[in-house]
Amino acid sequence: MSLPTLSLDQAEAWDALTLLLQEAGIDLTTEEVMPPTEGKGRVMAVIGKAGSGKTLLLAELTRALRDVGVDIVSGDYEGKKHKDRRTVAVLAPTNKAAFVLRMRGVPATTIHRILYTPVYDPEYERIAEWLVTGGERPKIADLAEEALDRAKAFYEIHASIPGALAAAGLRGSDFIQGWKRREDPLDIGLIDESSMLDERQFDDLREIFPVLVLFGDPAQLAPVGQSGEMVFDRLANKQKLILNRIHRQADDSPILDLAHALADPQLDFASFERMIQDAARRDPRVVWAERVESDLMARSPVLVWRNATRVRLISAFRSAYGAPADALLPGEPLICDGLELPLKHRKKRIDLEARGLIKGAQVIYLGPGRKPGFSRLHVIGAEDPRLSAASIVKIEMPDIEEPFIPFAAKMGAAFLHGAAVTIHKAQGSQWPDVQIFGPDISAAAWSNRTEAGIPLWKRLAYVAITRAQERLLWVVKPRLARPSGPLSIDHLDVPAPALALESESATEE
Repeated sequence: MSLPTLSLDQAEAWDALTLLLQEAGIDLTTEEVMPPTEGKGRVMAVIGKAGSGKTLLLAELTRALRDVGVDIVSGDYEGKKHKDRRTVAVLAPTNKAAFVLRMRGVPATTIHRILYTPVYDPEYERIAEWLVTGGERPKIADLAEEALDRAKAFYEIHASIPGALAAAGLRGSDFIQGWKRREDPLDIGLIDESSMLDERQFDDLREIFPVLVLFGDPAQLAPVGQSGEMVFDRLANKQKLILNRIHRQADDSPILDLAHALADPQLDFASFERMIQDAARRDPRVVWAERVESDLMARSPVLVWRNATRVRLISAFRSAYGAPADALLPGEPLICDGLELPLKHRKKRIDLEARGLIKGAQVIYLGPGRKPGFSRLHVIGAEDPRLSAASIVKIEMPDIEEPFIPFAAKMGAAFLHGAAVTIHKAQGSQWPDVQIFGPDISAAAWSNRTEAGIPLWKRLAYVAITRAQERLLWVVKPRLARPSGPLSIDHLDVPAPALALESESATEE
């Protein structure tokens, strides 16, 4: 097995993790895999700030486990259980965080999809078993050979069973009969963005995984109600592997420089803003912005601290684009706020969840559906992103307590506007370009609030800054730039025709 090029602290963490796995019966050096045995649960945490190499270690550890024959559990389908089988699951707290990992080649899924597993229709489970094991090709009475060919072609590229069955022309409720709480334990769990875990999730994961490795950033915002404490803070020192930042990078990032500068206890807000100005003069990846860019709001939300700021920015965004009060414009960004469906509509819920439409999903409105109250949507990060669903859209207005609802089905997916989000809600997400509303960070600094001994404004600024993958725009004035043109959906990736055929009928019947 070839090893990645690691820094000293990464190499020490790698050695500790390989020893942990060796004690669990998986030797990455000799490539020997022993059957699982009962024993004391093992938990270890890899802790480091942005740029310290956590994702590199996570990706390389996943690759090494797969190379020695450990099976990846994806969350959307599990093959027949074997007594000696060893498994690993890479998990994230949110769909967006899992999508960020998948874009880096790591087969991640959400914690929810592991805690609750799908129950497959036996007929269509034969297709899933064929795709996973490469065994005998099944013959399904109501599916043509061409449909199976499409499923196989999709699976070979994306390794997703729901996506492959959708490519064959099936809906989620055709092959998923329901969901059940996982009863059988798994094996090894690698948990990304573990700073977002609450105690209940952590306890659930420990019940399922005898070997659990947490990857987390101690400088992020802790879950609400945990007094600034992350679940890995309570681990013994010998269970924590601390990574430091890699200073010698091929492409030093001014964005990471700013994030790491926040660790200086003497740094105040005014000095930090001067650092941003200096960085903006030196590097185009940092922008000292006099106003919010409305064009960019359509693609990635402005990050704010205060909820009132979020509502005002959304209202200004809609006004700038001339959006009517009683309708949405194609191209408006939305965030799913949950599924408001009664138990009797279980199949509808299954369809929507299988297509990635769960609470927190980022969505682009494409236009009205064929029925009143339905919307055509593009789910960001979904493998088959286009669908039509019954929608309850809530537009919040400044100084008005109740949101305005331009249209709504009697039940369905509820949405809030997504042109601006709070920094707390943005954790686990990343975008190429990120706008941060500086006046809100300034207000947090004036409040003198602290969290776990660290000024709140520093935690907010750190989380917001590290959401930016390529460019950071620090907005210093409450102004909105005029849009350069009307809202558009031209920038969205369009799925292949074979996947788009069933998307409207998947939920609009």
